[in-house]
Amino acid sequence: MKKLFLLVILFGIFSSCEDVIDVELNDAPPRLVVEANLNIWEDGSTSSAVRLTTTAPFFNNNVPYVTDANITVTDENGLIYTFNYTQDGVYVSLMSLQLNVDYTLNIEYKDETYTATETLYTVSPLEFVEQRDDGGFSGEDIELKVFFTDPADDKNFYFFEGLSERGDELDVYNDEFFNGNTIFGYYLVEDLAPGDEVQFNIYGVSEAYYNFMFILLQQTGGGGGPFETQPATVRGNIINETTPTNYPLGYFRISEVSTLNYTVQ
Repeated sequence: MKKLFLLVILFGIFSSCEDVIDVELNDAPPRLVVEANLNIWEDGSTSSAVRLTTTAPFFNNNVPYVTDANITVTDENGLIYTFNYTQDGVYVSLMSLQLNVDYTLNIEYKDETYTATETLYTVSPLEFVEQRDDGGFSGEDIELKVFFTDPADDKNFYFFEGLSERGDELDVYNDEFFNGNTIFGYYLVEDLAPGDEVQFNIYGVSEAYYNFMFILLQQTGGGGGPFETQPATVRGNIINETTPTNYPLGYFRISEVSTLNYTVQ
């Protein structure tokens, strides 16, 4: 009888594990999400893109792209650049970027106007890569360090990317403790192997963007897309001029970029 009683208890425990629990979440009105990046490389080439989506319910796996917005960027001299829609929420334009010039982003969407103003921030060039084959916690992983020299006597902030098919690493730096010295961006991902191609990018950014990305990367762990759903709302520099309480998410950034491509040895 004791054995039978025990079996009945165990059956009840395991059966209860199969119960389905429905979690009801409150859906908030969708907000505009803006990823606006204007870049100029060392050779003078530029890329200007604005990606618009909206927030979605937690269990929604589809990205809600915005396809019907009107987007312009105006420089402080009154020159207006119009952005044209391509696909997947991305709008592009051909722009000429200059130092010490303010640029204002203007987005018209659903009868509301969103704006932000930024200037172009320069960056130090990436110089060389050091490879170590006994890195990581296991002592058997390949780790890479890409070096650059910070200008002396200037307060600088950086956004760093290490990109490959094995995985991406994102980070931000300020030069408080290495002003005027040579410093490195660090890249370590699983299964990195000889022959893999890694692209390193370093962007000059504002202190406000540094603080914005620092919080986002703390929440996302430094990998993946920083504009994916976050556990807490992080406000960027874009303002809803029409309805301030309906503020957007995301950021308008303008940077000089240095790129270095490396083949793992």
